[in-house]
Parts: sequence; structure tokens; C-alpha cells
Amino acid sequence: MNQSKQLTDGALLTAVFIGILLVSMFIPILAMVSIFLLPIPFILYTSRHDWKPALLMLTAALLITILLTTIYTLPLTIVAGLGGILIGSAIYSKLTAYETWARGTFGFIIGLLFAFVFTQFVFDVNILQQFKQMTTESMEMSSGVIEQFATDEQTEELKATMEETMNSLVDLFPFFLAASAILFAFVSQWVSYKVINRLDRKNLHFPPFRDLRFPVAIIFVYVIALLFAYIFTDPDSMLYMATQNLLVITQMLVTIQGFSFLFFYTHHKNMTKAFPIICTILALFIPILLFIVRFIGIIDLGFELRDRLAKKK
Repeated sequence: MNQSKQLTDGALLTAVFIGILLVSMFIPILAMVSIFLLPIPFILYTSRHDWKPALLMLTAALLITILLTTIYTLPLTIVAGLGGILIGSAIYSKLTAYETWARGTFGFIIGLLFAFVFTQFVFDVNILQQFKQMTTESMEMSSGVIEQFATDEQTEELKATMEETMNSLVDLFPFFLAASAILFAFVSQWVSYKVINRLDRKNLHFPPFRDLRFPVAIIFVYVIALLFAYIFTDPDSMLYMATQNLLVITQMLVTIQGFSFLFFYTHHKNMTKAFPIICTILALFIPILLFIVRFIGIIDLGFELRDRLAKKK
């Protein structure tokens, strides 16, 4: 009976996945939404039957994808399949929402890396090179406009600044990949929670943002990244690129920790919810406030401020 249900669910959810994939391909206006729905069938199936049967579903989806569409959509199926299976297996194992999110992020990172390598070697398309070319063309167009309104000295300074910024964006490609994986994992998991709660009568949800706490080890990684940033200063070296990406990622994590603490503190003191929301919006536009929030996140992690406040209460 269980094997029969696995086959039925697998066939049905594979068909749903192919339907979403076709919508993403042939109705571009819906692709921005449907692309986040692609992992949902894999999440549903894996949350019911665990990851081993889900690998068979992924294999079937890959074969049908090649037969009904083109090889160009193969990376998309891999990304959705790996991310969805890891999220679903975490739900099956009854892990917490944030642990599930972390697993899903890892799955999407692996999938996106596969898509990057697949595009490079199969289609002979270098995404980084294409990005560099686009930024160069954009910079040349901007330079033409600047020359009309600025002196030669100002133009050269602006060109140098723009070139440095463009090179930094290219160097931060791993960070953008990780940020994309985090976003994909969160949206897919949130939507899947809604679907699973409706279909399987469960009560899956993300806990309040104020309860989000990262491992203390992030502080040590952040300090190491800061130290390496002062040691490796050659922009052309791989160590420089790796250090900058690690630094940006850890800065993002401790900043999120700081925002989470603001929401916790507001709830702890029974303050208005508008306070942390206004602080968050202002910090996104005022660098000094963002630095303060990041510092609060570091202090919260290092000195366990929440536990100290809870004990006092």
C-alpha cells in the first residue's frame, strides 16, 4: 500500500512539476512567480516519503524534461530538485524551520553551482564573462553621458570609481549565488508550508523572526574574514576574492542577527512593533545605522544578550 502511494504521489507530483516548468518556459510574464514554485512538488513528495524515493522522482523528472522540453531546462530541474528534496527531507525528519531553511539553502547552492558549470562546459557560455561584458558596455554608455556634464578630471575619477565597483560585483559572484540560494530556499519553504498545511493537515510555520539565532561560531568566522581582509589585498588573487565573499556573507548574517535582536528586545519590553520596523527601514538607507545593527548582532551572539534579558525578567 505504501509503495503504491509512493508511485501515485510520484507520478502526480512529477506531472505537476512538468506543468509548472512548461508555464515558466512559455509564459514569461508568469516565470518570475512560477520559478519559485518548481521545488514545491519535490518538497511535498519528500516530506511524505523521504529522500530515497524522491531521487527516483527527480530522475523521472529529468528524463521527461529532456523529452518534452530542451536540454537548456535541465539545470533548472536540477536546481529545483536538489533544493526541494533537501527541504522535504528536513520536514520529513521534523527539523526546525530554520534548520530546514539551512538545508534547503545548501541544496540550492549545489544546484546553482551545477547550473553554472553545466552552462560553462555544455553550452560554452561563461556567465562571469557575459556579466563582465554587460557591465563594461553599461559603463561605456554611462561614461558618454558623464562626459557631457563633467570636466575631464571628474570624468576620469568617476570612470575609475565605476570600474572598481564593477570589478567588485564580479568578485562577489559567490555571494550573489549564496544570496540567491537563501532567497529561493525561503520562498519555496514558506509556500510549501502553506500547501502541506492545507493538504496534509499539519501545522508547519516559521517561528517569529525575533527567535532567530545563528550559531556563535559565526563570530569566529567573521573575525577570521576580517583578519584575512587585511592580509590578502591583491584584487587579482583567489584568496582575496574568497575572503571578500566570506566577509560579505558573515556581515550579512550578523546584521540579520542584529535585526532579530531588535525585534526580540521590542517584544521583551512590550514596546510598539513599529519601532524595529522603522529601525530596519532606516538602517537599509543609512550606513551608520546598519553598522550599529551589525555590532548589536555581534554582541548578541558573543554575550548571549537574550538569555541575560530573559533571566532578569
